[in-house]
Amino acid sequence: MPNEVTGLLAPFRRDRKRDFASGAGGELLASKVLQALMTAGATPRSSGELPWRTAFGAGLDLLRHQRNDAALAELARVHVRDTLKRWVPEAELVEIVVTREDATLQLRVRFRPARRQGRPAEQPSEVTLPLDV
Repeated sequence: MPNEVTGLLAPFRRDRKRDFASGAGGELLASKVLQALMTAGATPRSSGELPWRTAFGAGLDLLRHQRNDAALAELARVHVRDTLKRWVPEAELVEIVVTREDATLQLRVRFRPARRQGRPAEQPSEVTLPLDV
């Protein structure tokens, strides 16, 4: 696509040209989703991870050291939903599957590019986040 937007992939890494890796389409969108979900935003307990944008992030770090029960799983879903809506509006949330095992909360987040008028829905992508709680 000639007008396809490209950008740096996060987490930052080097590509074959010894430059920071960049991507487009689904790869770039997955990178944005992962970056937003794994960044600690400002909360009552912290000032945020990014000094230049303290509010950016999901606050999933607040779920650590909590009882791994159904309430925690639902709270994780809310954090993911709200984060994508606020920080990655170009991603349409399809599904969040939360599994709990011992001290690990596993989040499988399925998303696709937000639908645009006149364009068919694209196939969902997903990222998986294991959170030690």
